[in-house]
Amino acid sequence: MSSFFATNEGAIDRILRVIIGLVLLSLTIVGPKTLWGLVGLVPLLTALVGMCPLYRLLGINTCGRAGCGATS
Repeated sequence: MSSFFATNEGAIDRILRVIIGLVLLSLTIVGPKTLWGLVGLVPLLTALVGMCPLYRLLGINTCGRAGCGATS
């Protein structure tokens, strides 16, 4: 089970996710002021954890470190 939660996001990927998440969350305060901005929680949470379940399903790994996202 721990291999499922292995990190599969690189630093640049995580930074972009934080930026996108904050922009989407700001839509709940400025702009259209709808709850659709709460979708921004998804990229924020995946950036915080460092693991994207969709990446896992598709076999994508943007982490460049050796042993990062290794499965056993």
